[in-house]
Amino acid sequence: MSPATQRNAPLLVVISGPSGVGKDAVIAKLRETHSEIFFAVTATTRPMRPGEAEGRDYLFITPGRFEQLLARGEFLEHAEVYGRHYGVPKGPLRDALAEGHDAVVKVDVQGAATIRALAPDAFLVFLAAPSFEELERRLTSRKTDSAEQMAIRIQTARDEMEQSKLFDAVIVNETDALMQTVDAIVEAIRSQRADTSRRPIAL
Repeated sequence: MSPATQRNAPLLVVISGPSGVGKDAVIAKLRETHSEIFFAVTATTRPMRPGEAEGRDYLFITPGRFEQLLARGEFLEHAEVYGRHYGVPKGPLRDALAEGHDAVVKVDVQGAATIRALAPDAFLVFLAAPSFEELERRLTSRKTDSAEQMAIRIQTARDEMEQSKLFDAVIVNETDALMQTVDAIVEAIRSQRADTSRRPIAL
């Protein structure tokens, strides 16, 4: 039975973890194999890039519209990065949960802490690498940063790994075992769904 077809209240699932751990690949495979789950799309004020699609990669909105939603408290979490705003809208999540679908949000570790404060009943999943050495290898293999930038990324990843104890579940994304990771996440969702003491998510 798929997670979203069980009878208990649907889950707000927050998937986080350090940079380089493979969050995007895991989410993509999860989306591909579990269409019954709703996946949140982040809103942004930055321009659309070649190859991107509205509603698939991001929700592209104007700064004015972003400010309106922010003033109404309509973002689950938000951040400013290099002068552009990013936020996870609550509306589509509320709709999905009301329809009985589990909803998945991908955020960084700081964003997960923000969501925990706003929605204490959310299910927080920390995606970890098999070892810090492997995480460092994944980061350096990208070859997109200067040595200074890479050193910052590695230290940030080390700090983020220490936050795993604040999450409800820690799932190791083993190297070259993507489907195994996805199955582990789905099993964790299924287990949470079976807990009849959980309260419905209120956003």
